Amino acid sequence: MIETPASAPAGPPEPAPHHAPARLPVPAGVGRFLVLTGVFVCAACGLVYELELVALGSYLAGDSVTQTSVVLSVMVFAMGLGSLLAKRLRTRAAAGFGIIEALLALVGGCSAMALYAYFAWIGDCQAVLIGFSLVIGVLIGAEMPLLMTLIQRIREQDAGGAVADLFAADYVGALVGGLAFPFLLLPLLGQLSGALLVGTVNAVAGGTLVLWLFRSDLSRRARRTLVAVNVLVAVLLVTATTVVGPFERAARQAVYGSEVRTVLSTDIHEIVLTGGDPFSGRAGPEAFGMFLDGRLRVHSEDERRYHEALVHPAMAAGPRGRVLILGGGDGLALREVLRYPDVDSVTVVELDPGVVEVARTDPVLSRLNRRAFDDPRTRVETGDAFDWLRTWTRSGQRPYDVILSDLPDPGISANTRLYSQEFFGLAGRALAGQGRLAVHAGPAGERPRAYWTVEATVRTVGLRTAPYVVDGRLTGFTAGPDRAQRQGRTGHGRSGDWGFVLAAPAARPPLTLDPGGPGLLAFDRADLRRSAARAENGRITGLPASTLMHPYYRE
Repeated sequence: MIETPASAPAGPPEPAPHHAPARLPVPAGVGRFLVLTGVFVCAACGLVYELELVALGSYLAGDSVTQTSVVLSVMVFAMGLGSLLAKRLRTRAAAGFGIIEALLALVGGCSAMALYAYFAWIGDCQAVLIGFSLVIGVLIGAEMPLLMTLIQRIREQDAGGAVADLFAADYVGALVGGLAFPFLLLPLLGQLSGALLVGTVNAVAGGTLVLWLFRSDLSRRARRTLVAVNVLVAVLLVTATTVVGPFERAARQAVYGSEVRTVLSTDIHEIVLTGGDPFSGRAGPEAFGMFLDGRLRVHSEDERRYHEALVHPAMAAGPRGRVLILGGGDGLALREVLRYPDVDSVTVVELDPGVVEVARTDPVLSRLNRRAFDDPRTRVETGDAFDWLRTWTRSGQRPYDVILSDLPDPGISANTRLYSQEFFGLAGRALAGQGRLAVHAGPAGERPRAYWTVEATVRTVGLRTAPYVVDGRLTGFTAGPDRAQRQGRTGHGRSGDWGFVLAAPAARPPLTLDPGGPGLLAFDRADLRRSAARAENGRITGLPASTLMHPYYRE
C-alpha cells in the first residue's frame, strides 16, 4: 500500500526559522549596542508623548484623574493592537520601523499643538485626545516586535535573552523620559516646544538607525522614500517650532478674547490676565479677569460679592485678632480682612508664589486688592495648604481666631485633598475655642452633591456648620471658544452661585449668619438669611464624608 501524507508517520518538528544575519557597517557588538540605544531613545520619547497627553488633557478638559485614566487605558490597549499589527511587517522590519518612527515623531511631536488648536478654536477636545492616544499607542506598540526582529538579525540569541535586553533599555529610557518631562522640558521649553523637540529627536534616532545601520536591508526605492519622509517630518517639526510663539498668542486670543494683556507661566500655574482697568468706569470686555490654568479665579465685576460673602460672616462675631487665609494669593480676601482695625495679624498660605507676585505688582490687581500685601500685619507663607496645616499643628503655636479657606473648586480632582476629612480635621485643630472657619465649597446649584459633601465632611470633624449660597454670575467659568463661555467671562448671559460653609467648634454658642463688616455694601442680614434658606432648601442628606482614600467629589 502506498502511504498517503496523512497516514505517514510524524517526523520531528521543523526548526524555528533563523534570521539571516544583517550586513552592518560596524561590528555586531557595536550594532547591537546602537539598537539598544535606539530602544532607549524611542522609549523616552514615547513616554514624553504619553505624559504630554495626560498633562494637556488635565489642563484643557479638567479632572486629572479621569484624563489620566482615559489616556493610559487607551494607550495600553492601542499598544497591544500595534504589536499585533506589526507582525505583518516583520519580513520588512527595517523599512517598517523607519516608517513607524517617522509617523510617531510627526504625530507625537505635533499632538500638543493640535490639541491646543482644537480646544482654542473648536471646543471640547476629549474625542481628539482619545484619538491621539489611540494612534500614538498603536505606533509605540508596533516598535518592539520590529526591534526584536532587527536585533536578532545582528546576532541571534535565545528569545528570553533578547527580550530582557530590549525591555531593560526600554524601561531605562522610560525613566529618563518621565523625569525629563516635568524637570527639563516643561520648565525650559513649555508643552508645545517640548513636544516638538522630542518629535525631532525621535525622527532623527529612528531615521539614523534604519538608514545607516540597516541600510543594506533597504532597496534603493525604500531608502529614497525613507529619506524623503524623514526630511519632511523634520522640516515640519522645526517649522512648527519657529511659530510656537505666534501660535500661542493667537490661541490665547481665541480662548480668552482679544483683551489678553499678561501671560505668566510659573512652575505651578499658567496665569493669564485679561481686560483693562475696572476703575475706568467701562464695563464689558474691559473688565479685569485673572485665569489660572484656564479657569477664572478673579473677575472685577463680581469679585467683591464673592470675597465679602466668604470673609465677613466669619469675621462678624467673636475675636478676630489672628486670621489664617488658605489660598487667596490674589489678595482680595486679605483686603476684606484688613478692613477690620482689630485684626493683629494675617497669614496667607499660597501654593504659587507667582500668584502673590502678580497680586503685588500688577497695576490693576494691586489696585483691586488695595495693596493688601504691603500691610505690615500680613505675612505670606508659600506651600501646599494641607502640608502647611499639618506642619503647623505640630509646632505648638497659638491657634487662629478665623480661618478662611479660599481654595479652588472641590470638583477639580487635584483639589479634593483640600476638602477631605483629614484636611478639615487639621483646620479644626488650628481653630481657637471661639474661632470660625469659612469654606468656599463650590457651586451649590451646579454640583449640589459636591457642595453638600463638603458640608457633611466638615461636620464629621466635630464642627458645627451654617451653609449659605450666594448668587454669582461668573461661577465656574472655564476659558474656551464656546459662546456661552464667552458671555460668562464678560458677565452677560450666564448665571450661577457660590456655595459656602461657615463652621465653628461645637462647644461655642450656636452659629448665626451676620454680615458684619465695616462699610459692607453687598449684604445685609436679610440677604444672608435668604442665602441660608436657599441652601437648606437644596440640602442632600446621608452623604458620606470625603477622605483621602475615598474622595466623593464627583457628581
